Formats: sequence, structure tokens, C-alpha cells
Amino acid sequence: MTTDALVVFTPTGKRGRFPVGTPILTAARQLGVDLDSVCGGRGICSKCQITPSYGEFAKHGVTVSEDALSAWNAVEQRYKDKRGLIDGRRLGCQATVQGDVVIDVPPESQVHKQVVRKRAEARDITMNPSTRLFYVEVEQPDMHKPSGDMERLITALEEQWQIKGVKTDLHILQQLQPVLRKGDWKVTVAVHLGDDTHPPKIMHIWPGYYDGTVYGLAVDLGSTTIAAHLCDLKTGEVVASSGVMNPQIRFGEDLMSRVSYAMMNSGGDQEMTAAVREGMNALFTQIATEAEIDKALIVDAVFVCNPVMHHLFLGIDPFELGQAPFALATSNAMSLRAVELDLNIHPAARVYLLPCIAGHVGADAAAVALSEAPDKSEDLVLVVDVGTNAEILLGNKDKVLACSSPTGPAFEGAQISSGQRAAPGAIERVEINPETKEPRFQVIGSDLWSDEEGFDLSIATTGITGICGSGIIEALAEMRMAGLLDASGLIGSAEQTGTTRCIQDGRTHSYVLWDGSANGEPVITVTNGDVRAIQMAKAALYSGARLLMDKLEVDKVDRVVLAGAFGAHISAKHAMVLGMIPDCTLEKVTSAGNAAGTGARIALLNTDARSEIEETVRQIEKIETAVEARFQEHFVNASAMPNAVDPFPILNSLVDLPDVSFNSGGGDATEGSGRRRRRRRG
Repeated sequence: MTTDALVVFTPTGKRGRFPVGTPILTAARQLGVDLDSVCGGRGICSKCQITPSYGEFAKHGVTVSEDALSAWNAVEQRYKDKRGLIDGRRLGCQATVQGDVVIDVPPESQVHKQVVRKRAEARDITMNPSTRLFYVEVEQPDMHKPSGDMERLITALEEQWQIKGVKTDLHILQQLQPVLRKGDWKVTVAVHLGDDTHPPKIMHIWPGYYDGTVYGLAVDLGSTTIAAHLCDLKTGEVVASSGVMNPQIRFGEDLMSRVSYAMMNSGGDQEMTAAVREGMNALFTQIATEAEIDKALIVDAVFVCNPVMHHLFLGIDPFELGQAPFALATSNAMSLRAVELDLNIHPAARVYLLPCIAGHVGADAAAVALSEAPDKSEDLVLVVDVGTNAEILLGNKDKVLACSSPTGPAFEGAQISSGQRAAPGAIERVEINPETKEPRFQVIGSDLWSDEEGFDLSIATTGITGICGSGIIEALAEMRMAGLLDASGLIGSAEQTGTTRCIQDGRTHSYVLWDGSANGEPVITVTNGDVRAIQMAKAALYSGARLLMDKLEVDKVDRVVLAGAFGAHISAKHAMVLGMIPDCTLEKVTSAGNAAGTGARIALLNTDARSEIEETVRQIEKIETAVEARFQEHFVNASAMPNAVDPFPILNSLVDLPDVSFNSGGGDATEGSGRRRRRRRG
């Protein structure tokens, strides 16, 4: 009987077996997991905080019992008493392996913290926020006309600003009288103007004339990251933006793994709800600190998210979303109070969730539709929000179709042998010389290419740590163009390709992109397993788009818009070489950046846009890829690079793809030496 236990680390997915009694920090170091420690494991620095997860994890093939780690000890208790430790967290240097366990390394415990690339895009937005400031002069109390101070304030708002039916909460009543008297009966009031279902409400009150502002949050709650933009509700200015990893990753990197966790573990959905709300509150504290504002001045928030995130955020079991017919508890837009969602902002703050489009096409896709407006386009536009789950819109002013496609986390650098999330030290751009087969690359944190003078100095603090999503896309496309990778996804041998960078790797071959072993750094290779992971992801993406094209009975699109944080960093040419997106003129492939976040900001700052998107969503035709017979056919064809059937004439007029085949380990050096396919012009 073995005494070794399986330890799985998330979000990297790295795993290994270790003897019972091994400290988690030791296991992390041996597997190359990015877990910080300054004190050398003596329980002083607390940098090595980890979160163990318990229950059944089908994705990892492991069941974790409550005694999978050693018992809570005196060192951890002392640290918690002195500095505080989030419930559920352990110190990696103190907790030891006792059984199979899944360990999440939170962002703050990672040395190479992720760069959450969901920035706010520049956009002109018509200002019509839900909450505004009103200066009023209130009639003083009179014994001959008895009435309460609040009633006279409400009368003043109606007479001076024509705002009728104003309500308030207890916390405003508790501070009203001293504020009125301090302001000599002149006050500034923040009023949430309400909607069809909610009356106007007093949110905040200041003595005299208040020359400040109140704030709102536009939040993109993604499967992998949560990004928030703090906006001035008077000017529309984004005063701070920040993001964190979604803490739910420890329950599963993809959505169906999280649905599975909820199905297999009693109370699992509530665990995930608590985790995401906790992460969100930490993000809001971080963003308010960065902007140097009081969180109590955040009076409005708009959220966009996919259906599974939507349900888990609201505290709804996502069970029905895990099986046909993928029924949502509700697809309508929702207006709630922040306190109902345990959000630590203004006690009476309102929260608006955009409508979902279908069971697998969420409020994030609705936000993209609001931002990019395919329903107003004259030409046929394909909008792809590239993420762990890709939302795809196709249409013009006549008709818009929508679907989602399960791309998985490979585009985020997960499931890739040297993969990592976008952080300093990650390779993000790649070029390969088609004659010499030698690569050069750029890493996050440096503007220099690896063959340029000063590169080593520019990465001295970060090193070269792995490859992120945009890097692996470019690496595979460059390998395909250089004749190192055939259309089926096989990497050639050294003999077939003419380069010693192609090395034997079990029954297949790998390409060495960077060998840092001489400096004690990792060897970064592209393996056939990596190729397969990207093939599956890109085939799902292309098949979704192709299915929508079938429904509209078209064989080409006029333009492509790549949305999402990852989409903003994809090279159009490289994406087309892999066959991620349909054939299109490169100049017509553009990036919309974080379009879902932009849609959330539009809905935050312009309440008219909320009813607009609700109407637009009603008009969008939803296509469910899971029940469409042709999806699988397109998927098989799209596994080839760029495609086994679709011709890609525009791409072929721009790029000569070598006609190589490395199947069954056969072929000779001539076959892999760059024999070119005849150009097909279209």
C-alpha cells in the first residue's frame, strides 16, 4: 500500500505524488508551483497562504476528505490571532499532506501575480446615471405646521426638482437631523432615481452644498478573472480599474467542472457563491483604496457574467445549466440591493444585472452586444468574446444570432505544459525564422525581443517563466508557417524539420522555444499535448462561428471583432493561420478590448441603455451548439490548421503554408524542409 498522496495545485493544474507528512510549500517547490515564501518556511512571513478544497473533483479524478491536511497548529493560530487569516486559508509551510488534496494558490500568494488585462476602453457614453446629486433648501420646522424633517426634505425634492414618491432607509433617518441643522437647512442629497419597479430613494445626504461626487462599479465577473471599473457618476470618468482571479477556480477551471462540483458535493454551490462574493468584496476594497475613496460612496453597480457565474453569484444552484435543455432560473435583467448579495459597498446601493440571452449565452454576451451593437451594423459582423467560454454574435441590422462555445482554459495558458496566466516573465509574442527554424520572442514586462541587445537586462527581475495564451497562439501559428507543425497538428522530428530544436518527447516530438537550464530557469517547450489543447479550443471557437454562418446561409463575414481581455492580444494573422476565426481581410479583424466591461460601463452610466439592451436581447436569436448536429461536423474539420474543408482563400493569398505531413513518424528531411503549397487566391 502506497503512502504517497496526490496533490493537485490550482489554477496551474500541476500535480504530483508526495509522501504523507510533506509540507505543501515543499510540494509546491518541487512541482515548480508559484507559491511565495520569504521566511524559508518558518511560519513568520505568511506569504505562503493556500486554500485547500474538500469534496469530489471529477475534473481532477480525486476525492478530498476533511483530514487530507494535517490539523490546524499553534503557529497558524498565532498568526491568525495577530494578523488575521481568511477562513479556510492555511499556511503552506505548516500544513502537511495526509491524503489526496486539491490546493488553490490565491493571487496574493503568487510571486508572479497575474496581470489582469481587462482595462477600461475609451468610449463616449451618454451620461444618464441612476443616482444623481441634488441641492435643496428645506423648510424649517414650525410648531403650527407639524411635520417630520424627512417629510419636508421629500417635499423639497418634489417642489425644487420634480422628483416624486421618494423613499428612504433607516440609516438616512439616523443621520438626517444633525445634517440638516449643520447645513442650516440646506443639504445635498444623492437620490437613486428608481425605475419601473423601484421608487426613487435617498442614498446619501451632506450638509450644505457638496461639491463632490458618488461612484458606481462596472463589474465583469468572468470564469477566470473578475474585473471592476470604478466610475465617477457625475463625469463618467473611470477613476480606478482593478482585477483579481476568480476564487472559484479552485473548484474547477471551466464552467462545467464547477457545475459538476455543485452536483457532487452537498452545499458546493453555496461554497462557490461565498467564494466569489468574498473575492468581489476584496476587489472592491482594493479598488476603493486605490482611488482613495470611501466604499460607502459607491451607490450603484452593474454586473455582467455568463449564466453559470450569474447563478452562482446570485446564490442559485446551477444544476439545471449542466443538462439539456439548459434552463435558466431567470433570463431577465435584475435590479437588487447590494446587501442582498453580501456586497460591502453603500448599505442601500443598487445592483443591476444585465439580461442573459440563453442557457449558455449570458449577460456578458448581452454587454458585448450593447458595446459593439451588431444589430446596428450595415455589414455582416462576427463578434467573438474569447474566454474560457466563448460568446459569439453574428449579424447586422436585419438579424443577430448568438451562441456560446466551450473553448476551455487553454487560451488562458492552462492545460499547456509551460503555460501560465498573463504575468511578468510570460512569453506573449513569438516569431520563428522559416529558414533557420530559430525563434525569437517577447515577454510581458519587456518591450525588447529576445534577440535584441539589452533583453537579458530588461528581464532580470522577472526571468522567463512560461508562456501565456497569446504566446502559445503565436508559437503554434509560427511553427505551422515554418514547416515545424503539419496541418493535422503533429510536430516533426529533427530529421523531418531540419532543426535540433525538435526533440523526441515520448512517442511524439516537442519544439524547444527557450532553454534556460544553464541559468537555472525552465526549459520552455511546445509539446504535441499543447497543440492538441489549442486545437480543441480553437475548433470549438470556429465551429460556433461556422454554425451561426450556416444559420444565416452565408459562407463569409465582412468583418470580425475580437473581444475579451485575451482577444485584445491576439494577432489576426496568427489566429487565422490556426483557423480560430473565419477567413477575412486582416484589416477587417479588429479588437474591441474588454467589450463586456465596456457594455457594463454603458449600462452603469446611462440607464436608458438598460432598457435598450433588454429589448435587443429579446430580438437576438439563440442557437444552442450542444444540440446542433452540424456543430460536431464543423468541429472535426476545424481541428486541422487552418481547416480540413473550408478553403481560407484570403489567408492563402497572404501566407504560404508548407504542405508537410509528419504522420506515423514517417517522411524524410525533404518532406519537412519547407516544401510550399501552391497559393490559392480568392
